[in-house]
Amino acid sequence: MNTALSIAGTDPSGGAGIHADLKTFAAHGVYGMAAVTAIVAQNTVGVTAIEKVSPQILEAQLDAVFGDIFPDAVKIGMVPDAELIRITASALKKWKARNVVIDTVMASTGKKPLIDAGAETVLARELLPLALVITPNIPEAEVLCGFRIITRDDMVVAAKTIARLTGAAILLKGGHLAGSCDDILLDGDALRWYSAPRIETRNTHGTGCTLSSAIAANLALGLPLPEAVARAKEYLSEAILRAPGLGRGHGPVQHSR
Repeated sequence: MNTALSIAGTDPSGGAGIHADLKTFAAHGVYGMAAVTAIVAQNTVGVTAIEKVSPQILEAQLDAVFGDIFPDAVKIGMVPDAELIRITASALKKWKARNVVIDTVMASTGKKPLIDAGAETVLARELLPLALVITPNIPEAEVLCGFRIITRDDMVVAAKTIARLTGAAILLKGGHLAGSCDDILLDGDALRWYSAPRIETRNTHGTGCTLSSAIAANLALGLPLPEAVARAKEYLSEAILRAPGLGRGHGPVQHSR
């Protein structure tokens, strides 16, 4: 059976983090596993508390998974500080992890910081170069590339800049761009745009987690990256349209098919 590992924080309301990742893996017929980086108190309204796990327990979780059920793909989401980022990077190198998808989680939908100030530098230097593909949204890409992204042309330049810094493929998500929600995949020298109509909805909780874990699931199933991204985007659009309308804030999507 194909397998995938999520390395991320929790969401007790079930819409984001490892909870969304495991649901997404299951929807794709992939056996899901998870290593917890932080216990997060959150719901559709926002994040109220974060408690990081110790470096020792994160390392032990990763060794336990890789040493027994080696994942066909790895999705990495919230890793809240520099030390935990280094532990994660060390484990990926130690175990020669494959098909690593990194969702550069820096803030919640409600703008609550999910990574310590200054840890972005360690993320960019030590963890991102280990990825097959990185999936930043525009605010996250602006942190990584160092300039504002206003147009589609800016997205191309930003993707190329981040790719040069990391050596990874870049899926830059355009949902924050005015007048467009197109995404761009830069994979080596190949540029590919993914266009989709904007869905007007409040149900956007965990969409970044869901997309990146869907990409990881498709990679675990053996699909090439461009097709893995295309199928993941289709899955996310369907999940948004099927959203159950739960919660008082940004509602979760419907992960099951």
